[in-house]
Amino acid sequence: MMKTGSLWLAAAIAAVVLAAGSASSASSGPAAPPAKPTGAGEAIRSTDELQSRGGPTIDVEKHPGKALFEANCAGCHNGGVPKAPQQVWLEMMAPDAILAAMNGGIMSQQAAALSPVQRREIAEYLVRTPLADYRPPAQPPMCAAEAAKFDPASPPEAIGWGHDNRRFASAAQAGLAAADVPALKLKWALAYPAAQRARSQPTVGWGAIFVGSQDGTVYALDMASGCTRWRFRASAEIRTAIVADAATKRLYFGDVLARAYALDAMTGTLVWKSKVDDHPNATITGTPMLAGGQLFVPVSSLEVTAAANPAYPCCTFRGAVVALDPATGALHWKQTTVVDEPRPQGKTSVGTQILGPSGAPVWNSPTYDPATDRLYFGSGENYSTPADGNSDAVLAVDAKTGKRLWTTQLTKGDAWNVGCMMGNENCPVEKGPDLDVAASPLLVPLAGGGAMLVVGQKSGGVYGLDPADGQIKWHTVVGHGGTQGGVHFGMAAEGGTVFVPVNDMADTRDGRIYDAAKSGAGLHAIDAATGAELWKVLADNVCAGRANCDPGISSAVSAVPGVVFAGHLDGRFRAYESATGKVLWSVDTTREVAAVGGVTGHGGGMSGPGPVIAKGNVIVNSGYGLYYHAPGNLLMVFTPGGK
Repeated sequence: MMKTGSLWLAAAIAAVVLAAGSASSASSGPAAPPAKPTGAGEAIRSTDELQSRGGPTIDVEKHPGKALFEANCAGCHNGGVPKAPQQVWLEMMAPDAILAAMNGGIMSQQAAALSPVQRREIAEYLVRTPLADYRPPAQPPMCAAEAAKFDPASPPEAIGWGHDNRRFASAAQAGLAAADVPALKLKWALAYPAAQRARSQPTVGWGAIFVGSQDGTVYALDMASGCTRWRFRASAEIRTAIVADAATKRLYFGDVLARAYALDAMTGTLVWKSKVDDHPNATITGTPMLAGGQLFVPVSSLEVTAAANPAYPCCTFRGAVVALDPATGALHWKQTTVVDEPRPQGKTSVGTQILGPSGAPVWNSPTYDPATDRLYFGSGENYSTPADGNSDAVLAVDAKTGKRLWTTQLTKGDAWNVGCMMGNENCPVEKGPDLDVAASPLLVPLAGGGAMLVVGQKSGGVYGLDPADGQIKWHTVVGHGGTQGGVHFGMAAEGGTVFVPVNDMADTRDGRIYDAAKSGAGLHAIDAATGAELWKVLADNVCAGRANCDPGISSAVSAVPGVVFAGHLDGRFRAYESATGKVLWSVDTTREVAAVGGVTGHGGGMSGPGPVIAKGNVIVNSGYGLYYHAPGNLLMVFTPGGK
């Protein structure tokens, strides 16, 4: 769960779902569609996106909610109160969440002088649709009898994001042999209510699948049937994986408002909730790492999009990793990527203050080495001038103290924000190129002893670093890279072989021209010891002019013995033979399917989280209605023969 390009954020500013202040195990509500920047921070939804939520549009400029918002809310949410989410975040709220916040929730005191009609009008203005007849969508059915019970004899395995970023399941853990793969069929599917994207990677344990959703609901699903054992409503969209701890029977995750959570896995009861960063644009996109007796939470932000407004003083956010006590959520330490506090750096040509250095967000899940008690993670670009030595870099810190041990920068001089897309004065003098280290570094044991830290970058480059000091041992180019190119959400490793998914969209929407002959869109296998490319399979283009369709692989990949599973941006979910790259199995997830509860759903572009293979099940999300990718709302479970 991580950022794959600031351009993507620009294409859908602040793609978040802000829910009511208090979490509830029984609450539910719809999700919000994405938005596009207009140059002044305002988000406008498309008719198609609004219709997918079941409501018509309103005339934003003439609606009475606009004046009410400006008189009662804008003073705080548009900069007056540093910790108040900006308006562009509020515009992503679910309708029931906005109303609940004002009607007895976190904003009840501020809304006390407003009538019920006025509160509704403010909500209508923010979500761009009338709400007089609004009803939250129906939730999937609850389990009954035996299906509602958890299985204590089937605890979660410590694999995948949150435990081991190599994303490899052994034969015993997977319960699936390579010979079984061609027989995979859909067993059941969950249609996330009113969702256009599915960005939370599920986890398996105690006979259940735990997964987050666009409207902030976390589900515990019976793995056999898909019915719901419990629901929990977080404060905002969940785009991290759900991390399960077998010892304590707890679940850990983060939301897009930079809150980390711990739940009781058996009941869905909130154990603790902790805000990990006070910046109003901070968010959690990378999955927290549970290791060494601590919970390591990466912190990124959407401040890069605030610079779309040329009057916004850019920028003050600094990326970070924080270490929390898993038992209480208490802070142990915080290590920022940018060392220096931002300070005035002059003014733009329109007189707006420039602040820096800033940025270098951490979009990826940190990697933990138990042998050395070290933590490794990557950073993104700086948001403002000056570009410093901490952006587009790999960092190593002491896990006990957070002390930085070394920093290796892969791309120098990278400062970029949405002002560059808008062509306004907030664009840094460096003007990019926006080449984050977005995927988690992989710590890969080598056959001759020792280990290699393998790092993929949006540049289209893959690096081998010495974990001891960060020295670059090899560098292999697998694609042309770019703002929507290169390595995005995550690689996988089986033994000494690393499987590298490459996006390399033909049209990156950033105005830059890339050499199509250098496109690496597809799957590559790299020798972790030397960086030698063992094989590559470029994805064939089956889009045939379909809108928001691209053949590359943006989502994280996952491996089991002999097989690599990968979801493509065109909606194809495929299994590749790990020795050769031969396609063993493929399914189109964009088709409409019958889902749990008698509803229908369909997948879309596959980006963000990758598949989970456990207990003979292959579990994957499909749908990523953001950043020029096709929407969808499915969680799909495949088994041999669909049994």
